[in-house]
Amino acid sequence: MKIRTNALAGIALAVTAALGLAACGSGSSSQAGSAASGEITVYNAQHESLTKEWVDAFTAETGIKVTLRQGDDTEMSNQIVQEGQASPADVFLTENSPAMAQVENAGLFADVDKATVDQVPAEFRPSTNKWTGIAARSTVLVYDKKKLSADKLPKSMLDLAKPEWKGKWAASPSGADFQAIVSALLELKGEAATQEWLKGMKENAKAYKGNSTAMKAVNAGEVDAALIYHYYYYGDQAKTGENSNNVTPFYFKNQDPGAFVSVSGGGVLKSSKNAAAAQAFLKFITGKKGQEVLQKGTSFEYAVGSGVPSNDKLVPLKELQAPTVDPAKLNSAKVTELMTQAGLL
Repeated sequence: MKIRTNALAGIALAVTAALGLAACGSGSSSQAGSAASGEITVYNAQHESLTKEWVDAFTAETGIKVTLRQGDDTEMSNQIVQEGQASPADVFLTENSPAMAQVENAGLFADVDKATVDQVPAEFRPSTNKWTGIAARSTVLVYDKKKLSADKLPKSMLDLAKPEWKGKWAASPSGADFQAIVSALLELKGEAATQEWLKGMKENAKAYKGNSTAMKAVNAGEVDAALIYHYYYYGDQAKTGENSNNVTPFYFKNQDPGAFVSVSGGGVLKSSKNAAAAQAFLKFITGKKGQEVLQKGTSFEYAVGSGVPSNDKLVPLKELQAPTVDPAKLNSAKVTELMTQAGLL
């Protein structure tokens, strides 16, 4: 009888241990979220106002304090790579994918919880699932309605390198936004075609500092068109429209490189001292409440997660006919090299 009692006790202990291991190994986002507390540091290369809306809503719901460190895509990714495993960052957020790919290639991201991955469709996250999409923006050509009629618009972004577009269009080549567009071109068409297009751009385009400035130049009649992201136009229209009333956005569509949709990314660092809270934050911003910040707010970026529709003023994502680009394969270092060789940087 004593032997049987001891055997049953041993079985009970084994089952309890197995259940404990299963709970620890499941890595479910719901468990991580419910257990999360304390504080995290977010290296933020997204728009500060947008991320602050996310942070305020997340802290109100969870009580977790979030400290933001602000910078641009490349600045922050370079800093994380330099800091390595000693980085104080728990989470990294960007406007564009190449900076995320840089950190991923350095082996510094932890796996994203499966529940978070499942909230974002495959076309808005890297194939590796080492980070995830949190928002998106579309490439557009904003043009002067008084100078250009619809039949005079380029059929492809590649046409902007042709001689007839000399002096007629603008861009912000030094910005991470534009370099992400070039990175997509490199992935879609290869190095030779990208070099050729950049050579044509050097001959044809006027350089401005920032997408808003480039659009403002079109609006003021300085140049006929500018290659930028869509939300600069919609954001200005939602305010006074003083920098956009004379322009309208043109969408290339047809899987053209100029129809590229850039994925803003979010990832949890391996070095995080509070991984549970970091994972909970990423789950929150890709979840319904986080994506509704995009839908109802004034960032005019596209919602990509949890089935939340984007702001109804935007052309629906499904109508953009964007080319398929794996965000994990975008190469910022090569783009910088090619643009420098072309005399654009």
